[in-house]
Amino acid sequence: MSFRSRLHRQLGPLVLFALLAGPVFAITDRTFTTSPTLATEVRTMVQLLSQAHYNRDAIRSSSYAEVVTDYMAVLDGQHMFFLASDLEAFDKRYNSSLYWNVSRLGNIDAAYEIFGVYEQRAEDRANWIFAQIDSVAAELNTNDLYQVDRSKADWPASAAAADELWRNRLKFELIAEVLNKKTPEEARLAVHKRYERMLKNLGDIEGSDLAELFLSTIARLYDPHSTYFSAETFEDFGIQMKLELVGIGALLGLEDDYCVVREIIPGGPADLGSQLKPNDRILSVSQDGTEPIEIIGMKLRKIVDMIRGEKGTHVHLTVQPADAPDPSTRKEIIITRDVVKLNSARAHAAIFQVPNKDGLNVPIGVISLPSFYGPAEDGDTDGEKSSASFDVAALIDQLKAAGIEGLVLDLRRNGGGFLSEAINVTGLFIKDGPVVQVKNYAGEIQVDADESDKLAYNGPLAVLVDKFSASASEIVTGALQNYGRAIVVGDSSTHGKGSVQTVLEMKNFVPQLARSPLKTGATKLTIQKYYLPNGNSTQLKGVIPDIVLPSIEDYLPIGEGDLPHALVWDEIPTSFFNGKPLDPELVSYLKTASQMRQEELPEFTYLRKNVERFKTRQQEKLVSLNLEHRREQQSQDESFRKEMKKLKNTLAAQDYPYREFRLGPPQPENIKAAPEKEDPSADDEEEYLGTDNDAYAKVDVHLKESLRVVSDAISLAQNKQHWVSNRAPLTAAVDDKG
Repeated sequence: MSFRSRLHRQLGPLVLFALLAGPVFAITDRTFTTSPTLATEVRTMVQLLSQAHYNRDAIRSSSYAEVVTDYMAVLDGQHMFFLASDLEAFDKRYNSSLYWNVSRLGNIDAAYEIFGVYEQRAEDRANWIFAQIDSVAAELNTNDLYQVDRSKADWPASAAAADELWRNRLKFELIAEVLNKKTPEEARLAVHKRYERMLKNLGDIEGSDLAELFLSTIARLYDPHSTYFSAETFEDFGIQMKLELVGIGALLGLEDDYCVVREIIPGGPADLGSQLKPNDRILSVSQDGTEPIEIIGMKLRKIVDMIRGEKGTHVHLTVQPADAPDPSTRKEIIITRDVVKLNSARAHAAIFQVPNKDGLNVPIGVISLPSFYGPAEDGDTDGEKSSASFDVAALIDQLKAAGIEGLVLDLRRNGGGFLSEAINVTGLFIKDGPVVQVKNYAGEIQVDADESDKLAYNGPLAVLVDKFSASASEIVTGALQNYGRAIVVGDSSTHGKGSVQTVLEMKNFVPQLARSPLKTGATKLTIQKYYLPNGNSTQLKGVIPDIVLPSIEDYLPIGEGDLPHALVWDEIPTSFFNGKPLDPELVSYLKTASQMRQEELPEFTYLRKNVERFKTRQQEKLVSLNLEHRREQQSQDESFRKEMKKLKNTLAAQDYPYREFRLGPPQPENIKAAPEKEDPSADDEEEYLGTDNDAYAKVDVHLKESLRVVSDAISLAQNKQHWVSNRAPLTAAVDDKG
């Protein structure tokens, strides 16, 4: 079967994904080369990009000239280690031959050679820092300024320019440590330790890490959401999308080269065995019938891989118990690996008691959906196959049974997921009809619709979004807005990701990889753009809320338009759907009511003060390197924080009472280690990949206002004299038969 035929076969029953998104370092006596297996993967990835990517015609062989600069920026994001002469040398050496090397030969030795220079620069710089730190520490009252964000700056023109840049960088770091209540000596030791750790982290870099960085840089020439997954990253991606893995159920971290248990996941094997505890140190790992392997000083990724394994197999851990009076105490723990359900990352809900204009409490539900996850292959232990749509439907049933009169669907920080789940979730709120249109490279348009006329919920509805709401979140939000089914509340716009990705495993395209016992990687590439039922794209522009609230996120460069190589905005003809946006008079009524609250309520004063403070800080591009000036600024900042904390505590007393609803069997809270970590940059990695949604935040101004907007809509529905154009708001019926 030809490559093109295998590609067509793979793209037939598409499994569509949305985007989910520092340099690392090493010691200079190692040599990496492109293995034959990796070379095959490299050629395959370039073929996939050139034949299947939506944007393939926009990329030429000459476009690969950008790869070197982009890869250097991946390694050296703040443009501190490389020199301008390095860029010039790399351009001369690689740019003319790079496309040929990767597309025909599958050779990425350029990635390793560029890293070798970076590694040498970093090692030299660390030694320079160790030699200079004492003298620099005596220069903390100068009038110099430091540019904190150098991501768009040029690389230093010379070694002397780099030295001057680093003197200021060292001053900046030392002042930060002193302001963090350290003595000058403690500050020097903290910075010294930081760069010792940098060198150790460099030493942990492997060839597969560099291959992933370099190949992802190539993929991002086509658009920001295309990437290459190493075998390990591809495995983690599957865990995130399905919310389960096979392991022991523990969050692990590193402290001074020791693997430390940070947290025990309820219901997992470690929790059920009751032997492993938070703060225990794992010293060695073995499998049945093998010798223990000491893991002190080992890369955390390797440790996690050794502890994970097939369901039903055993892992043997040699542990130094945290509560042992004698630090030489050791014990062996044998844990049977099992499926660890990541229930903390599932949808969850609450009912808030929201006072209306008459002073009566109205029960309004909130469903928080962290991602559009799909069903796990084995389902739950009771036969249930949980997914985003299944879980949201189950929560709606619980909330309706508890008597809610309105609902908020909270999609903040939801970066997307399965397209099919976005369609199914939308279908819970509309009778039937088009939800999303997708257009491929050839211009062919496919309409994906909800085909069930069954409604899970047809009452008053608001969708709460922010700048991090992307892809599948934007599909659901935009569709419900098109149908006039929901009022949208949030930041000035959503993220603006209007493209569809698929993940293709390399072994499915190359027979020799399929026969290999080695794990292979995958390519995530953009194959379509999507459009709302009315034909509008969300690309770049996102979904514009009906009611916009003040937000810090509007001043962060986090939208699609801030990403390099982003696809352009366009539109296509509308689909035929039975719906139209909410009546403008209704939207105006709800918006005016919200604006009045934004002008009058103290919680919006609190929010605006924080937004303005953040905006001011964002505009300050240069930071003083005078310790006394920084102390004055710190004092002002501390006064502001105390003022805001006091105001927040006052406002928190006015939060609406609520009752939580969670799916899955009742479980205790995660067993967490006491917060002992002094170093905020220490390396942590979750053996499971979930989000911690244990409770609703205090003084969540955006959520609280969304609840009030829904309360306004309920009031309109129940008081016909206030109806706008005699139309029930948000297609709400007082008696909900959904």
